[in-house]
Amino acid sequence: MTTSTASVTSKVKSIRIDSIDLLRGIVIILMALDHVRDYFHADAYLFSPTDLTKTNISLFFTRWVTHFCAPVFVFLAGTSAFLVGNRKGSKELSAFLFKRGLWLILLEFTVINFSWFFNVHFSFLALTVIWALAIGMIILAGAIHLPFRLILVIGLVLVAGHNLVDSIHITADTAAADIWAVLHVPNIFQLGHFRLFTGYPILPWTGIMLLGYCFGALYKPSFDAAKRKKILLQLGTIMILLFVVVRFINAYGDPFPWSVQPNAVFTFLSFINVTKYPPSLLYVLITLGPAMLFLAFSEKINGKLSQYVVALGRVPMFFYIVHIYLIHILALIAALALGYNASDMTFTTWVTDSINLKGYGFNLAVVYIVWIFVVLVLYPACLWYDRYKTNHKEKWWLSYL
Repeated sequence: MTTSTASVTSKVKSIRIDSIDLLRGIVIILMALDHVRDYFHADAYLFSPTDLTKTNISLFFTRWVTHFCAPVFVFLAGTSAFLVGNRKGSKELSAFLFKRGLWLILLEFTVINFSWFFNVHFSFLALTVIWALAIGMIILAGAIHLPFRLILVIGLVLVAGHNLVDSIHITADTAAADIWAVLHVPNIFQLGHFRLFTGYPILPWTGIMLLGYCFGALYKPSFDAAKRKKILLQLGTIMILLFVVVRFINAYGDPFPWSVQPNAVFTFLSFINVTKYPPSLLYVLITLGPAMLFLAFSEKINGKLSQYVVALGRVPMFFYIVHIYLIHILALIAALALGYNASDMTFTTWVTDSINLKGYGFNLAVVYIVWIFVVLVLYPACLWYDRYKTNHKEKWWLSYL
């Protein structure tokens, strides 16, 4: 390989990585908005922001835009796994994914759980996006040894077919009901000392990660950039069009059909108001479809602002953990300032289900101000950690954070 060719290859590789990190950085910034809303918005403790009988347009879209976060996060985790395996081989990748999955479960049950609830008794365990990532990685650790096309088929079946079992409900207090909650239906059940909230059932989220792994093939060093862009444009367009068609038919793809509302705007909101828990086929189409289009057009973006966002996208786990602690601490301070007790910010259920906080909170403008503050405060810390990881590649444990 000539010096010129090596330079071009290095540049293309860098662009590819930056485009993925740019998208990841954008979605974790949006993720912070959703979590600030959980802890600061007054209406969060009264009703769902997507409840069309109570919400308004600004609140609806404040929540709806964050729908992109979890599927893109999980999908790109699969993509990153493919890229690591392309460099190191399937055996090393399999061991890494398995160990990292176990590590993420430990984090979810300890460090992350405490950040959400500030409860030293750990009586309420929320199995959320980190849990979904962890289980997906453990399953992917074995799946990567299957033929590539079979991995793709399994991913498609899980994502496109899991809505076929939406009608299955196990209401009895049995082990079967608990297992079904972990697999498909979000629920809360008792397991000894712990109450487990299965916010992210593993079947559809694992399917998203498997598809993300297969998607990584488009980012092989040998893959033509122009061809990749064309495929991304086609994929994104097809997914969005498929969403429109399937949603319009109103027969499959989401457990909650859309309906005509009192005005055209709210009818549109009903049309795009898709189910995240668990992620329906239509939810995946309308979130990952635009993500494909973004990746198609972002490979050559190299402005100063985009590099700031890329830096956040390189350290998503660091940002995730630190931002919840910061938001919760700020919310504790706000609650004390409004006359609430510190114990009111210690939870034994999900944050917005807290009875003690009904009446607490601020308007949406304050939510956005706090969100911007959180992102700006965390940026220097993320930049430092990104540089630390880059300059200390000999520290193997850094790859787990």
